[in-house]
Amino acid sequence: MMLVEQTTVPSEALPVEEFKDHLRLGRGFADSGVQDGVLEGYLRSALAAIEGRTGKVLLERVFVWTLSGWRELGRQALPVAPVTAITEVKLIDRHGVETVIAPEKYRLLPDAQRPRLVSTALHLPLVPTHGQAEVSFVAGFGPAWDDIPADLGQAVFLLAAHYHENRSAVMAGETAMPFGVSLLIDRYRTVRLFGEGGR
Repeated sequence: MMLVEQTTVPSEALPVEEFKDHLRLGRGFADSGVQDGVLEGYLRSALAAIEGRTGKVLLERVFVWTLSGWRELGRQALPVAPVTAITEVKLIDRHGVETVIAPEKYRLLPDAQRPRLVSTALHLPLVPTHGQAEVSFVAGFGPAWDDIPADLGQAVFLLAAHYHENRSAVMAGETAMPFGVSLLIDRYRTVRLFGEGGR
């Protein structure tokens, strides 16, 4: 199973100016924008860490998910949430020959925790022996920072501020999530039961 991000978060979607306010950095100086790239890096790192911990995509992007077979014949849980659209499903045989599945043969079953690809017939199209399925989809709360739930946005700010204030610990590989951040994101974490997910 492999999940690949096809698009990245554009710089203009990241709230660098609001993050400066959060850090109480000075404004109006000639060099006030000199740290923007560094602050953007902290925001991106915090965003990625919280997405990894919760299984939620905060800002909208396109993904391609490759798997060797469906876990259930009639439906397949997707690896992240929220998913707003499934744009393509295709099967690839052992020789690399691709077959695009007609969109009327499947649909998205939205869910805040475990969205699913669901067959509109008895079962999803069979994955070729030694082949794979490839699912392309759009995931995220929305394209703009204001689309993110307020508590998750605050968690990103807190974690990015932690990175900013503890540069040496971050560079040394410290991975512990600050307690306040953990409290904010705990309710968004996906609980996986009995190995639910892809292969």
